[in-house]
Amino acid sequence: MKTEWRIFLIIAGFLFATTVLYGAWTAGDSGQIEWIGSTALLLSFLLCSMLGGFFWFVSRRIDLRPEDRPDAEIAEGAGEIGFFSPGSYWPFGLALAASVAGLGLVFWQLWLVGLGLVAVVFATCGLLFEYYTGTRRTAEH
Repeated sequence: MKTEWRIFLIIAGFLFATTVLYGAWTAGDSGQIEWIGSTALLLSFLLCSMLGGFFWFVSRRIDLRPEDRPDAEIAEGAGEIGFFSPGSYWPFGLALAASVAGLGLVFWQLWLVGLGLVAVVFATCGLLFEYYTGTRRTAEH
């Protein structure tokens, strides 16, 4: 996690400097700050700062991974990583649902936005619970 938080915080610093430079440049060129670009850069800075802060917070609480240690061997990173889905149609459905909600926003049709958001929730639940079989046993049985 050490590498990840450094990368995100370096990018956040670059975005903050770019935000200040962009605001000053547009104010000097046209007499007023161009708010759309400045806001987009500022929000990008905040997002990278949030991710970098999260990775920094997590990296303090876990042991160093082999990727973070210069003396680590390649074999230390071997083993099972986790389960990866061999194939799923839910990401396509999620993208389609988000597109419907986006089209509703573009044409300002609130019924289409609502329909798209309901479909987004349904597709997200389908994606999250795709491999849930319901065979979990409790201590009562």
